[in-house]
Amino acid sequence: MTKTILVIGTYDTKDEELHYVADRIEAMGGKTVSMDVSVLGDPSKPTDVSKHQVAQAGGSSIQAAIDSREENIAMQIMAQGAAKLTAQMHAEGRMDGMIVLGGTMGTDLALDCAQALPMGVPKYVVSTVSFSPIIPTERLSPDIQMILWAGGLFGLNSVCKSSLSQAAGAVLGAAMAVEKLEKKRPVIGMTSLGSSCLKYMKLLRDPLLERGFEVAVFHATGMGGMAFEALARQGYFAAVMDFSQQELSNLIGGSVVHSGADRLTGAGAMGIPQIVAPGCADLIDFAGWQKIPAAYADRPFHAHNRLIKSAALSGEERRGVAREMAQRLAGGKGPAHVLMPIQGIEEWDKEGGPAHDPEALAAMVDEMTKAVQAPVGLSLLDCHINDQAFADAALAVLDAWITEGIVKTTL
Repeated sequence: MTKTILVIGTYDTKDEELHYVADRIEAMGGKTVSMDVSVLGDPSKPTDVSKHQVAQAGGSSIQAAIDSREENIAMQIMAQGAAKLTAQMHAEGRMDGMIVLGGTMGTDLALDCAQALPMGVPKYVVSTVSFSPIIPTERLSPDIQMILWAGGLFGLNSVCKSSLSQAAGAVLGAAMAVEKLEKKRPVIGMTSLGSSCLKYMKLLRDPLLERGFEVAVFHATGMGGMAFEALARQGYFAAVMDFSQQELSNLIGGSVVHSGADRLTGAGAMGIPQIVAPGCADLIDFAGWQKIPAAYADRPFHAHNRLIKSAALSGEERRGVAREMAQRLAGGKGPAHVLMPIQGIEEWDKEGGPAHDPEALAAMVDEMTKAVQAPVGLSLLDCHINDQAFADAALAVLDAWITEGIVKTTL
């Protein structure tokens, strides 16, 4: 079937470039629908969605945006409207993918539009600031794609055509090739951190498959947690085994390696049963290019590779993570059970490892027993998180929920 791509941009200043992208998509057999998010000027010819419709969807008008005399206020009006209309058009089946062109203003708007779409819908942003550190982690949708708009600040040329044509082919190709998120079996969403630091997924996957589930494991290093939370909020999971909480400890500690402020809330908001453990929540991560802050200079340290390195948290900091976990779980609508392995929560905290700190671990265990309150369940396990005993305990909780009819093994 022919796929339709929504092309978004400021048609008053980037008319030629936007039409070039649309022409490339249509030349490859796709269809396009255009959305103008300009404020001051007008396109060379009417777009499918006018700037006036966008401003109205944003709860305002073009005249009000102009009268504000603040380009940031004006663009936020347009961003709100564009995101709302993008979601609506997808829900109505009027588009199969999205591409947005922009500088910082257009990219700001594009991020909202991308987050308005569910996982699995192609989202492409051609930006003069793609992959820039000025884009905060929490503004990114988990499956967003970006390409630098090289040489594209003003007018078409051979350099920017290379970027634009690649993006046109990529978004249409993705729309044609993507397999929709269609479950054939109930899905267990699981978080982990690689397979060397946390190993339980190796012990759990086959038993979960045998029980009739599909298993999706998310690498909890920022974007992975975002994808996990997004799918949880879409109600995609039958249950979750959210055993890696380093993104949460990173968020609390101020690290850039996190997955946004809503970590450990998606499943609870949807009433999805969740089994939770504080895997790797004794660490804080830093980007490989960062210097370790002075506050962590005397901590146990582990350089995982050239991209990421970790410092151990103190006992008091681990207490803070335990309290935050308990608070977030308490706000959930569905059943939740915390597994607290008292012998350790990641491979590097074993005796002889760089993060081995029995007193700090004991502090986290103590705080967890105080902070986790009914109806959230808590089990203290005399094992390490990477032991078979931990996997067995997780399956025991799940099996009890299956027996009670809380978790279904069939769709």
